[in-house]
Amino acid sequence: MTTKTSPTSRTTTRAFRCSAVLAAGGLLITACSPSAGTGSGGPGAPSFEGRGPITYVAGKDTTGSVQPMIDRWNRQHPKEKVTFIQLPTDPDAQRRQMIQNAETKSDAYTVLSLDVVWTSEFAAHQWIDRLPQERFPLSGMLKPVVETAKYRGGLYAVPGSSDGGMLYYRSDLLKKAGVSQPPVTWAELKDACAKVKRLPEAKDMSCYAGQFQKYEGLTVNFAEAVNSAGGTVTDAKGTPDVDTPEARKGLDFLVGSAKDGTIPEEGVTYQEEDGRQAFQSGQLVFLRNWPYMYGLAANSGIKGKFAVAPLPGLDGPGASSLGGHNMALSSSAENKATALDFIKFFTSEENTATLLKEASAAPPYASLYDDKALTSQYPYLPVLKESILRAVPRPRVVPYGDVTAAVQQQAYAALTGDKSSAQALKDLQAALQKSVAQ
Repeated sequence: MTTKTSPTSRTTTRAFRCSAVLAAGGLLITACSPSAGTGSGGPGAPSFEGRGPITYVAGKDTTGSVQPMIDRWNRQHPKEKVTFIQLPTDPDAQRRQMIQNAETKSDAYTVLSLDVVWTSEFAAHQWIDRLPQERFPLSGMLKPVVETAKYRGGLYAVPGSSDGGMLYYRSDLLKKAGVSQPPVTWAELKDACAKVKRLPEAKDMSCYAGQFQKYEGLTVNFAEAVNSAGGTVTDAKGTPDVDTPEARKGLDFLVGSAKDGTIPEEGVTYQEEDGRQAFQSGQLVFLRNWPYMYGLAANSGIKGKFAVAPLPGLDGPGASSLGGHNMALSSSAENKATALDFIKFFTSEENTATLLKEASAAPPYASLYDDKALTSQYPYLPVLKESILRAVPRPRVVPYGDVTAAVQQQAYAALTGDKSSAQALKDLQAALQKSVAQ
């Protein structure tokens, strides 16, 4: 075993081991393995050896719940302490920094908190290790959540949290306006909003917002609109299929809502926190957001005045994009035995339940959604479970960075009126075909 004393100061110390073999037919095949060893993942798999200090790398913790959990680990493991490295809140910036660390083969990052959609890309480039499935209680987790941690049948990460989009709505105003049920379709949403805005206290409110700034959130919201209208961005094999009448109906909902004022003018600048603050300050009747917001809103000025429902769609309930974070092990890291134990600790049912209570983080374990005590305390859990089970993964493709950049460029052009929906989808189809063909 090895013990290191300063994990954050280590940089490019590990060699990436690659070998080339000639197949019988003369084809040159290059096989790269981050470390040869005797691990349980099969021939050439990581050994998962070494104990000592490690790092945990994630986006900025706005809930304040992660460091206390790491502190609990550190008290129990004084010789295997974890240092929390917080990256920017912008997921695109997080991804860039993690890739930069991987490409330099640095061991400064040990355990990575990956957006679920990055798993394929990081696994394909061997930036993260294939993990021994038998070490983790995956059978107790929701199946769609576990699938986000796999690549070509292998487990490359462990679900730490899931995420499903929900429709937050002002239940007090809907009731006062005579709307008895939250909207199930987009048409019902606009109709309900029109009734609410006839109320004197709602005349200056806007109807609806999501995350429409040109960043990863726009990819999420665009995919939800397309999927909720019966379309797809890419099929199950990752083949682009977005220049379709169904996809156009989804994008037309967003573009039309921006034109008719359902989405406020400033809505195209919103990320998650912008929308949350607007909703909490009484500027919005409806907001699409993640479950993390529930606890914050419940402790704001609208406590008792809001509720959540499944996302609406074209003809019925819509489909959320599947969100969440998986914990992966950097292939260039050291002290991997400690890292595996820390991943198991952090993703345990007990600790994900703690994150549910302290940060409204959606747990990966099915049992927590059916726990009567928890559902009594967190009434949004049944809606969240439905959202996750109905959710559609974002494109599971290796060049995800190129794909999401193309989606953001074309969807934003349509939202801001620079292109028609039809032209944006046509251009997006061409851009996606070029990306996945490389």
